[in-house]
Amino acid sequence: MASEIIVNHRDKANALLKADADKILKLIKVQMDNLTMPQCPLYEEVLDTQMFGLSREIDFAVRLGLIDNEEGKAILGQLERELSALHEASQKK
Repeated sequence: MASEIIVNHRDKANALLKADADKILKLIKVQMDNLTMPQCPLYEEVLDTQMFGLSREIDFAVRLGLIDNEEGKAILGQLERELSALHEASQKK
């Protein structure tokens, strides 16, 4: 019973973190479609804040043992790659 609860909490934590990451990914995708980042420092500030918040959520989940460190790094790594692609695209525009 206890192991089922732990697995359930891990699944929920993972799902919540991925949902938050998906929200940030949507922000990135919208920005990539519009390529307005250089003209919109507010957008960049919001994105930075969201990324920082997600990294803190992941750190907390890792410390609780709900996800492992590699899984957390993978979630952030995916978003950082998308953000890098956005920056490259905005530089080409």
